[in-house]
Amino acid sequence: MQREEMADLAALVVVAEERSFTRAAVRLNISQSALSQIVRRLEDHVGVRLLARTTRSVSPTEAGERLIEKVAPLLRELDQSILDLSEFRDSPTGLIRITTVEHAAKTVLNPKLSKLVAQYPDITVEIMVDYGLADVVAQRFDAGVRLGEQVAKDMIAVRISPDIPMAVVGSAEYLKSRQLPKQPQDLIDHRCINLRLPTSDTLLAWRFVQNGQSVRVRGEGSLIFNTIDLILLNALDGLGLAYLPEDQVAKHIENGDLEKVLGKMTPPLPGYHLYYPNRRHASPAFRLVVDALKYRAAQE
Repeated sequence: MQREEMADLAALVVVAEERSFTRAAVRLNISQSALSQIVRRLEDHVGVRLLARTTRSVSPTEAGERLIEKVAPLLRELDQSILDLSEFRDSPTGLIRITTVEHAAKTVLNPKLSKLVAQYPDITVEIMVDYGLADVVAQRFDAGVRLGEQVAKDMIAVRISPDIPMAVVGSAEYLKSRQLPKQPQDLIDHRCINLRLPTSDTLLAWRFVQNGQSVRVRGEGSLIFNTIDLILLNALDGLGLAYLPEDQVAKHIENGDLEKVLGKMTPPLPGYHLYYPNRRHASPAFRLVVDALKYRAAQE
């Protein structure tokens, strides 16, 4: 295979992954017109249409899907082989892409990986905050971060945090004119500020333990967000109860801006895990990232 043909196949795979010539051109750092010419040249060479194009989207044809299924793993293996050569450099290098939720990014990834990149300046870390449980393989992430129970069974999982204490909180202003909830079912009489989960298009269930049994409640409310910072801000403004990691509200409880309710019934969530597909030859940069993030209970 000639070098030009290999480059054309790689471009086809990127277009198929992005489902867009525009996004694929940005990722490949070439013009959209040049990318269109590459795909047309490849289609002329193989003699069949590989991509179905509409005004709104791009998707592989049956022939294109069959070709991409064969070619994409080979290209990823080639990319990995090139990355593996970085161990012969004086310093590990490479881009490590991680998809994660907001709280894990703030409390685990950023504190630990900022120290790592300061020590190894040739390593680049890209952190994408997303509650959508991204497919790390299809979306070309090196790893993802989720609660332990959410990690797919076919992934390697490494714990990177202890369990996460949670709290249901409301401002003194909000609670002074309302009866305090004594059990999870009492939340039906309260305004709850909720978090939207894009993958299931549902609201995050609030978890409790009642009479030794696990209970999940989705409270009603007029405010829904996809970021815990906005949930906290509106709880502080007295607009309802919020279900948040305790480390995000501790200082507000201490200074009296927020009060905790249902404390003895609110269990911690399972700790965060870094998950990634099995790979025979992880790059030195990736191994450093995993080691930096690994939870070591005795040191926490």
